[in-house]
Amino acid sequence: MSTDPQGLDTAAVAGWLAEQVPGSVAGPFEASLITGGKSNLTYLVTDGVHEYVVRRPPLGHVLATAHDMAREHRVMAALTSTTVPVPRMVALCEDVDVIGAPFYVMDKVEGTAYSRASQLAPLGAGRTRLISERLVDALVDLHAVDYRAVGLGEFGRPDGYLARQVSRWKKQLVASTSRDLPGMDELVRRLDSAIPEGGEGTIVHGDYRLDNALVQDDRITAVLDWEMSTLGDPLTDVALMLAYQALADITPSSGALVTDASNAPGYLDRQAVLDRYAAGSGRDVSDIGWHVSLAFFKLAVILEGIHFRHSQGQTVGAGFDGIGDAIGPLIEAGLAASR
Repeated sequence: MSTDPQGLDTAAVAGWLAEQVPGSVAGPFEASLITGGKSNLTYLVTDGVHEYVVRRPPLGHVLATAHDMAREHRVMAALTSTTVPVPRMVALCEDVDVIGAPFYVMDKVEGTAYSRASQLAPLGAGRTRLISERLVDALVDLHAVDYRAVGLGEFGRPDGYLARQVSRWKKQLVASTSRDLPGMDELVRRLDSAIPEGGEGTIVHGDYRLDNALVQDDRITAVLDWEMSTLGDPLTDVALMLAYQALADITPSSGALVTDASNAPGYLDRQAVLDRYAAGSGRDVSDIGWHVSLAFFKLAVILEGIHFRHSQGQTVGAGFDGIGDAIGPLIEAGLAASR
């Protein structure tokens, strides 16, 4: 009887990887689920000699462009030559016949993904501040990468990025919504009516926060979860990081479903994040309000999609009950930011 975690056929992965990268597999794989359902599914696999991480799309209701394995693989492979910390890519499989979905394999990187203030608190305020500073600095480094020089010149279209973001997430909303969401139409109207021209295009991560990074010895050892990365306006990354920082306070009963790490003593507050990013990047952050409004809109759409999949019994792992209750407060926060 198979002991594979849901969504992964370890024998199929091991056989395929052994063919693609000779010497990479020393025996049968054992696997465990690292994260499930809220995003792409992530597994730790080992043959007793090697340790890898495997990523595949979530089960069930999946939007066509939201879980592109080749895209994640491509951007991390390109960033290997830069100062941005990313894992080494091992192999990409786009043949859905292997495990039922595309997937990629990367080296395991040592470090902790801090998602809770309770995890950071024992480190003390000084170390927590240092970690949060380095998270901002890693974002500055990402936005400083010459995307053409690393082979990502065709990775996206910076011109018109913000208008396309609003359009894209409106479509995602339609595809992911199964109920009435009060205030959502007004939030969309406000975003549509005041789209900024946008600044210089950079690589953007698309879901930047502390628990999408690994930390060891107070260093950021890897930035992970690049499924929403593209070329676009860097302030969208900054705004989303700020929105995540506000999440636990905005939705105290359900915000911790995502993260409340920024509530830990010593963690940089909103203004300190903006000041450090502005100083490091040289960018003007005075027009951050619209971007934060967009960030809350995106979070609301993402969580609504997770709520929909959970209601259909298509999420993997625990921690999804009540996630739908967070959508209303996120909409309100988006409206407040737009003012």
